[in-house]
Amino acid sequence: MTNVQQAMPQNNHYNQKLKPFAKALRKESTKAEVRLWCEVLSKGKTGFTFLRQRPIGNYIADFFCKELKLVIEVDGYTHNFKTEEDIKRDKEIAELGFTTLRFSDTEVMKDLPNVERVIVAFIEGSLK
Repeated sequence: MTNVQQAMPQNNHYNQKLKPFAKALRKESTKAEVRLWCEVLSKGKTGFTFLRQRPIGNYIADFFCKELKLVIEVDGYTHNFKTEEDIKRDKEIAELGFTTLRFSDTEVMKDLPNVERVIVAFIEGSLK
């Protein structure tokens, strides 16, 4: 195990090498990501702090809450063709100790109250 791998668990598997890419992605957020951030996840609206475009292991999570060990992904149209990749990604993130909730762009844009209910239900379940 390298020093980087040993250090990553202490900082929620933060991958410093992906930091520049994550920073660039924050500037290119989709409309659905911006909406979810502004209306549900920002400024502790859930009672927990979420970070945007957070490097975790070999991936960059759209949204991440370290206290809940929760990753939230907002999938655009291209994810319709990446089913196997998403399954592999979710499995690897789960092996690091995190749960992934996935929503489509359409769900966020057309049914945000239901997306918010799913997130709140996860949070409430985590507190039990």
